[in-house]
Amino acid sequence: MAREWGTQLARPVEAFYSSPVGRCVNTAIAMAEGARKAGLIADIPEVTTDTTLVEPGCYVEDLNQVGPTFLKMGAFRFLNQHLQEPFEGMLSPAEGRSKLAAYLKAREPASGHLNVHVTHDTILAVLVAELHGRRRISEEDWPWMMEGLWVWFSGGQMHWVWRGEHGHRVLDH
Repeated sequence: MAREWGTQLARPVEAFYSSPVGRCVNTAIAMAEGARKAGLIADIPEVTTDTTLVEPGCYVEDLNQVGPTFLKMGAFRFLNQHLQEPFEGMLSPAEGRSKLAAYLKAREPASGHLNVHVTHDTILAVLVAELHGRRRISEEDWPWMMEGLWVWFSGGQMHWVWRGEHGHRVLDH
């Protein structure tokens, strides 16, 4: 599925980034293989890993404080609680969005090119909910396998497309 997804990117890819978790790295590699097959890249590049993309990653300040609660509650309940009132040891959804926006902006590709970032459904679910101003998610909001959020920056704003809907927000400074 990831290889096929990589063939559909339709723009040259400058870099692949991933959570350091093995299944994410393997997904990024397979996407790169698909992009190479489609002629979007000449060679399969090294995948750059970054802990910003690891689950629950960019939102966690103290894993020892938050980790047991995450495991006890399960991802879905945990994320809905986080959207309502962040746990001690975590960034708020807005702070996490700001951190992710800065991460993505710092890795922005040249015009007409893409960078691919492979992360976890938990990060994507909270980010999309926060971008849309929602404080709860349902099963229908949960990211599908290989579903992507398209993000770019212009005019001091972060733009995105999620499930065919375009949104934008002024960047935090």
